[in-house]
Amino acid sequence: MYTFRTYYMKDQISAILKIFENYITSNHFIKANQSLYEPISYMLQLKAKRLRPLLCLMAYQLQFNEVESALPAAAALEYFHNFTLMHDDIMDNAHLRRGEPTVFKKYGMNSAILSGDLMLINTYQYFEQLPAALQQPCIKIFNQAAVEVCEGQQLDMDFETQPEVSEEAYLEMIGKKTAALIAASLQIGATIGELDAEDIQHVFQFGKHLGISFQLLDDTLDVFGTSQQFGKKKAGDIVQNKKTYLLIKALELANHDDKQVMLNWMNQNTFNEVEKINYFIKTYEKLEIEQLARTMAKTYHQKAFSFLEAVMVPQEKKQVLKQYAQYLLNRMV
Repeated sequence: MYTFRTYYMKDQISAILKIFENYITSNHFIKANQSLYEPISYMLQLKAKRLRPLLCLMAYQLQFNEVESALPAAAALEYFHNFTLMHDDIMDNAHLRRGEPTVFKKYGMNSAILSGDLMLINTYQYFEQLPAALQQPCIKIFNQAAVEVCEGQQLDMDFETQPEVSEEAYLEMIGKKTAALIAASLQIGATIGELDAEDIQHVFQFGKHLGISFQLLDDTLDVFGTSQQFGKKKAGDIVQNKKTYLLIKALELANHDDKQVMLNWMNQNTFNEVEKINYFIKTYEKLEIEQLARTMAKTYHQKAFSFLEAVMVPQEKKQVLKQYAQYLLNRMV
């Protein structure tokens, strides 16, 4: 049984991460057919935050001091998340993931599709490792989140062909595509951790608002971070006309001339990527869009903390989650 009594608070996050990495490394579903399983191993070995499994394990620890009982669920969530990334990269024609070639660029599109499908199957195999009484409620939570992830991804793709998208529609999209699985990860951890129904809902809302804050910062990092920070091609959202909060606010606040230039760029099928990126970044800077996005992210972050405060467990049990959530807010230097 894994416990954390020997760790100081500042070391608990890295301790949980180490236990999870050891678990997932020793529990690969590796078979003889390497052409099928190698892309999965490659994807899982890329440098990753392990955000969703960590949140699952931290939510479980609101009640208990060990994490062993929640490890299968944490692994299931990480497998599903990476399955979505494999297929997202194909849909976005993305060449980099976490600073390395995407699976479909390295192994080919067919291998990426098939290996991604297998990761989805592996997700349910991990859930089957939970005690029988926990499988149905955890899978029910997961299935709802998985549906919302797909709905959010479709909305994101639909938005690319729409000239303008409302802020409300954008928040609905990221609430599904990103926040749904983050919220479910916490809800599943709290469910395995035997919190009462009201506290489980507070934990879920904490995750929902944290996930929206997380995506707002990711949108900002895509434009104003570096490729090394973000692990992807810089300003890929601008190139693909992604309807992020930054673009939505820029179109809302820009004067007539700047708005028309932005819309003209977005309507072009062929263009100089560098020139397009430079124009949008210059416009964002003029309109102070980065500051607006960070303020919005902080607003959702604060809402998330209010739900965590409502969870009826001792304050010291919440400290690791608080520290990790604060790290997520401050991760962009």
